[in-house]
Amino acid sequence: MIQSANEYFSANETAQALGISKQTLIRYENKKIFPRAKRNRINRRREYTVIDIELFKKIMGRK
Repeated sequence: MIQSANEYFSANETAQALGISKQTLIRYENKKIFPRAKRNRINRRREYTVIDIELFKKIMGRK
């Protein structure tokens, strides 16, 4: 699934990569456990990179 550092992943894809639900991902962001996601300029959806996912795994104590 995760391939390029320039590729963006949705909240669903990111949550799946982390083994958590989308709601948990957003809750962690709201509680400032995870940094705020970048937003797409056009549709304002959250976008995550491979670097973000690796950081989240580190925060969660995984990998």
